[in-house]
Amino acid sequence: MTGRDRFLTTLRGGMTDRIPLWEIEFHLFDQYAEHPLILGRTFESLERDEKERALRQNAETMVQVALRLEHDALSCPGGYWEVAPGVPAYYWLPEDYPWRQLVELRREAGDKLALVMFTSGMIMPPAGKGYEEFCYRLFDSPGDVDRLAAAELASGIRGVTRAGELGADAVCCGCDIADNHGVFFSPPQLDRFWLPYLHRWTAVVRETGLCSILHSDGNLTAILDHLASGGLDALQAIDPVAGMNMETVKHAVGNRLTLCGNLDCGLLQFGPIEKIAEQTRRIMEAGKPGGRFVFGSTNAVFKEIPLCHYEAALAAWRRCRLLEFVSES
Repeated sequence: MTGRDRFLTTLRGGMTDRIPLWEIEFHLFDQYAEHPLILGRTFESLERDEKERALRQNAETMVQVALRLEHDALSCPGGYWEVAPGVPAYYWLPEDYPWRQLVELRREAGDKLALVMFTSGMIMPPAGKGYEEFCYRLFDSPGDVDRLAAAELASGIRGVTRAGELGADAVCCGCDIADNHGVFFSPPQLDRFWLPYLHRWTAVVRETGLCSILHSDGNLTAILDHLASGGLDALQAIDPVAGMNMETVKHAVGNRLTLCGNLDCGLLQFGPIEKIAEQTRRIMEAGKPGGRFVFGSTNAVFKEIPLCHYEAALAAWRRCRLLEFVSES
């Protein structure tokens, strides 16, 4: 069974030979490869021919590293976003180039790895600037919010269609609608501004032949049943900092939804190694029964994470990943 088969079978609710591994964003490629990835501002400064060569080199590097580490899926770099005002994130490409990178990744990966593309789909509260204004609009101008939600869905549907045409296997909508205390939207707001759009987005994804993944940080306990019954294939994050426990979430959704992630990125950065291995083992034990579980970090495996910490998680995952896994405790 290839990684692509394993990942997609798990997202669709089937059983496989072992628990798949996927990172929503993986920033350690350069530390495992001869050629560094060319992304962001560096990529932006290249001439057209140089950009095309960079896309091919990126694809070779990403696929080689993913196969070496036994990842089952790869996320394509997305568009520009900021980690702080004026500070761009690491894993992005300008203009139309994320789509061109997807084509090169499909060519390089063949059937060995599943490819995940990021799309829009549903609205979420803005981070920082615009947050207060958005809150007022929910109450003072709900018609405006309806139009925002419809526009976001239309953009998402265009992205889903293009992702299917260019070789993606799954699409992931990054839509943070919760913080550590709970879901941002009230139940009536969810019913009007968010859930209908989730259902339509997932329906289009399925019609296109792809798998649907929702990423949201925060505590989603209050809407787990909605997510599990809305046509969504997978939920990524399962944020432990917000109190999302794999065993509890697994019990809540049963076999209706695939759960991805749950490994604390803060723990990955600061360790110690023993706690990383122990948390990995506990997550694997909780997520494994009945399948519909993909191991990985809650969020991006960013460049500052020490290799020895990530490899400790990999080693623990490998010990636990087979279906005949028996707890070492």
